[in-house]
Amino acid sequence: QVQLVESGGGLVQAGGSLRLSCVVSGRTFSSYAMGWFRQAPGKEREFVAAISWSGSFTYYADFVKGRFTISRDNTKNTVYLQMNALKPEDTAVYYCAGAKRDFAKGELYAYDYWGQGTQVTVSS
Repeated sequence: QVQLVESGGGLVQAGGSLRLSCVVSGRTFSSYAMGWFRQAPGKEREFVAAISWSGSFTYYADFVKGRFTISRDNTKNTVYLQMNALKPEDTAVYYCAGAKRDFAKGELYAYDYWGQGTQVTVSS
């Protein structure tokens, strides 16, 4: 069974940085495309960033381009989201997701596995 466990969330001031991590159990992590999504209170879950199984391709939502970076280490079964220049509107629960394909973009239905989420709060 595949499990995804996020960590690294917390409270940070506007302009600050956080790095989220997502550890994936299972021996086939390197064959999964991975993504990060977020959900703010009262809003729908939205796409943040995605990375191909090899790490060669990445894709970002427009509102995080230039601020967030997704990466992965297949030797550690881990995907990361480096978040810089954080804004109060980035406050949300951030979810890691895995897709049984080479690459997936922002469609929620493309992802087969989901973590429980980690809270990110950005104060003004």
